Amino acid sequence: MSGQGLFISFEGIDGSGKSTQARLLAENLRELGHEVVLTREPGGSPGAEEIRALVLQGDPDRWSAETEILLFTAARRDHVERTIRPALAAGKVVVCDRFADSTRMYQGMSRGDLRGVVDSLHDLMIGMEPDLTILIDMDPTEGLSRALSRKGLEERFEDFGETLQQAMRAGFLALAEEYAQRYRVIDGARGIDAVAADVLSVATDFAASRQG
Repeated sequence: MSGQGLFISFEGIDGSGKSTQARLLAENLRELGHEVVLTREPGGSPGAEEIRALVLQGDPDRWSAETEILLFTAARRDHVERTIRPALAAGKVVVCDRFADSTRMYQGMSRGDLRGVVDSLHDLMIGMEPDLTILIDMDPTEGLSRALSRKGLEERFEDFGETLQQAMRAGFLALAEEYAQRYRVIDGARGIDAVAADVLSVATDFAASRQG
């Protein structure tokens, strides 16, 4: 991975373990000698973190889907400008917990037929995709149980319930087919270490293929 930046995103339904796996990948890559920036969405820069607090807390119906798309795009723009592009330009590996595919799912499809709006705004204001997207696949019932057990403050989307989780899983798997060149699907219904080993293998193999 030396000499060029690499942008890796993680996607998956709530409770799939993607945040844990993103952190473990960053740790494992650092142990291998790579410079890694671990970040998240929404968030990842001071301005984007402020927007995160607006959209992930409060009543599930606080914002319309259209308003959420605008908020998430604004947060993503700041994140890309201040965190992601500078790190990639410096030749670092960026590991991001969620990126635009989550907006395509949550706001673009599951809360209305707004996928075209999401993509148009993305093309206009963001203009980049991850090099590699790792989808941690998980049964929706188990994922929701895990998510609700966290009892955190940011529970808006978990509050939409299992119907949303089912739609999310189907949507992410559809995206994995649509963007097959950058997507890799990993079974998350296993032990953390087993999943992490597969994630590291996928990331290093992908990086090697780019250099070869």
